Amino acid sequence: MTRPIPLRKRLLVRLLITSVLIAICSVAATAWLAVETTTRAIQEEQGQVLTEDMDILRQLSGYAATHRDWSGVGKTVRALSDRTGRRIALTAPDRTPIADSETRDTALPPRAAAAVDPLHTDTFTEPGAQRTGIDPRAVGPFRLPRAERERVRLLAEKRRACFSINGVETTITQMASGRSVLVDEDGTVDGGQVPTPCADGVLNTPTATEEKALAELNTYAGDCLKGVGGKFPSLFAATVDFTDRSMLTRYLGRKAETGIDTTRDQDKKAQECVDRARRQQLEPYVAPAAELFLGRGDSAVPHFDMSAANKAKVTGVAGLVLALTVAVTVLVATRLVRPLRALTHAAQQPPEQHVRVPVTTQDETGILAVAFNDLADRRERMEAQRKAMVADIAHELRTPLTNIRGWLEVTRDGVVDPDPELLASLHDEAVVLQRVIDDLQDLAAADAGTLRLHREPVRADELLEQVVAAHRVAAEAAGVRLHMSVAASQGSHGSDGSGDSDGTAWLDADPVRMRQALGNLVSNAIRHTPADGTITLSCRRQDDEVVFEVADTGSGIAPEDLPSVFERFWRAEKSRSRRTGGSGLGLSIVRQLVTAHGGTVTVTSELGTGSVFTLRLPDAG
Repeated sequence: MTRPIPLRKRLLVRLLITSVLIAICSVAATAWLAVETTTRAIQEEQGQVLTEDMDILRQLSGYAATHRDWSGVGKTVRALSDRTGRRIALTAPDRTPIADSETRDTALPPRAAAAVDPLHTDTFTEPGAQRTGIDPRAVGPFRLPRAERERVRLLAEKRRACFSINGVETTITQMASGRSVLVDEDGTVDGGQVPTPCADGVLNTPTATEEKALAELNTYAGDCLKGVGGKFPSLFAATVDFTDRSMLTRYLGRKAETGIDTTRDQDKKAQECVDRARRQQLEPYVAPAAELFLGRGDSAVPHFDMSAANKAKVTGVAGLVLALTVAVTVLVATRLVRPLRALTHAAQQPPEQHVRVPVTTQDETGILAVAFNDLADRRERMEAQRKAMVADIAHELRTPLTNIRGWLEVTRDGVVDPDPELLASLHDEAVVLQRVIDDLQDLAAADAGTLRLHREPVRADELLEQVVAAHRVAAEAAGVRLHMSVAASQGSHGSDGSGDSDGTAWLDADPVRMRQALGNLVSNAIRHTPADGTITLSCRRQDDEVVFEVADTGSGIAPEDLPSVFERFWRAEKSRSRRTGGSGLGLSIVRQLVTAHGGTVTVTSELGTGSVFTLRLPDAG
């Protein structure tokens, strides 16, 4: 009776504990993630507030850019306050109230949120403001009257049609000054690269209003630009850039007229002159600078505070996740343990039953089941071989022992006299018995790994000569011709072993065991070769191996019997007696001896033609 597995060591319990730990970690991670997500949401809310602040600043800066004073800003302030839910207050730099969404007796926040000055703005919500710091909606004297707007719009329509004909799709956009410009899909003004048929220069030519404003701008910037140009006062001038939707005013370096290159420092100073002059030109057209106040004091950083109800929800969800995890784990673990239990039950059965387990999955457990069934099959085959071998050994030993016992009994009873012929027969039976015992002892030593080899350098040709000499008498008695052939890298040997030996192969082997292996092959060939047949022993060097071959012209072996040739107690002719057919262990001993030397043995055969046994051993030359 097998001992029960302790509860803490059961696979199901281990999987359950592991799953619970994983679930706890998952719940903790989920809780942490929820807190982080909530915090991030609060931060995003703060970012949204910041976006609203920037929008308020943008709206008020736009108002200042398009109005000469703040007299009508109250309506805009109240509308922005209603939309954002924020308090909005505007004051002069000296805190004189301009407009406030709250009552006048409400105290202002300690610090202003931003300064509203369209000539020195830090908002980037309008294209162009980031280049000069001037709100692009402040156009002042550059604002076109209705007639010029219509004329420029018609010119823009004409150019857009020309662009379309030449494969460039654009749309018409109106700038703050009222001028119409073409914008392509990428937002580039004037379509980027202007097709040659459309480059008439009419659309981008300043109107009368723009010419007048540009002349005024150059007057404001004149003294400054002269200082930049030094002795070349005509080197710089201000111009209007219509390739930007903000309608920038830039300096114009007159290299084409003067032939003089400007330095980078001169370019920078000239642009500063133009920007300073533009602020001076726009100052009468925009509202004066003001301070913007938002909210009621400093905004407090929100903190994450979980209520009792939320805590109960989180706890309930965590418990539900934990319970679900445990249930799934039990289900999965049960399915995993079921085939393992089947394997354990099958392994605990008596060996003689050779129980198999069904393969129900293709995962690791299924692979284990397949391996278990393979082991059961091999064990069953080995058990059958063991039983057959025991029966064969008993039969091999019974025959000579029966003969010896029978002759001894009749001699003891006086039926037969113990003459020399009887004693010789008993001796032959004893020799057969000793041969079987010796073969079994050799196989047992090889199987146990205790077969001792006394290695020494051995010449391949001398080894063949010794084997041929030992079996020549037996071959002649059977009427079989025994030949030997040795092929080397230089020279060759005949049957007498003469010739050049410089290229003869050498082995690091036990000469006694190698003679035994080759002798078993020769004896086997003599038994299966009819009279007037031929047995040839050959040797050659091939790559890093020494190859021995024992070829005969005997009866051969059937193809279906070739895989069983080296099995113990196997005979090609089942009808042959143990005395004439051998013990059936010779070829098994050959394989064991060759394997012990690090070599291999193979056989090729054809019925009615003969067989060739090939031994391959490492070359020690």
